[in-house]
Amino acid sequence: MDYAQALWLYTLLVFGIIVVPGMDMFYILANALTGGRRMGFAALGGVMLGGAVHTLFGTVAVGVLTQLPTMLFQAMVLAGAAYMAWIGYTLLRSSITVSGIGRATTRTEWSAFRQGTVTCLLNPKAYLFVLAVFPQFVRTEFGPVWSQALALGVITVLMQGVVYGALALAAGRGRDALVDNPSATIWVGRSAGALFIVVALFTAWHGLTMSSTS
Repeated sequence: MDYAQALWLYTLLVFGIIVVPGMDMFYILANALTGGRRMGFAALGGVMLGGAVHTLFGTVAVGVLTQLPTMLFQAMVLAGAAYMAWIGYTLLRSSITVSGIGRATTRTEWSAFRQGTVTCLLNPKAYLFVLAVFPQFVRTEFGPVWSQALALGVITVLMQGVVYGALALAAGRGRDALVDNPSATIWVGRSAGALFIVVALFTAWHGLTMSSTS
């Protein structure tokens, strides 16, 4: 497999992992539906920044992380699960404050961006993807590591922008149809919060059972 083939394969893998519903997708959809397109794209910007950091993390630390004790990586997964549960709880509460205009006035675009970055950085799915995939694509025979990291980072961030951006745009437009139906908007917010909590529970279960399966 040459470098061009490796990049195409990595692109397909990134697309496959991004389109699978997860905490990043839920977070962007929740912000776009309850706060409009601007709030959705603010959340998207934070997630894309987190994706860039994941690329750097994977390139620099993948060799080290594979040697870490199971308990340390288990703690990382559980921390991500706890944060997901907290996001779900805040979404459940904030949805109650949505008024007839369908916008939660207690949140700002900066808070959506900041929380989107943290959400992405604590996403266990991203760490598992990095650990499983990066060793196959960061190779000395492909040239300088920094250039490989740059290429993988650009692919990752662009794919997040295309997939999540389309979802944020569609959800933002869908929100316009909900402004005259506050009860539906509240249901959307609470459903997103519940999804976060469900994913958090499954993630925590995975983290707690890692020691017995490794």
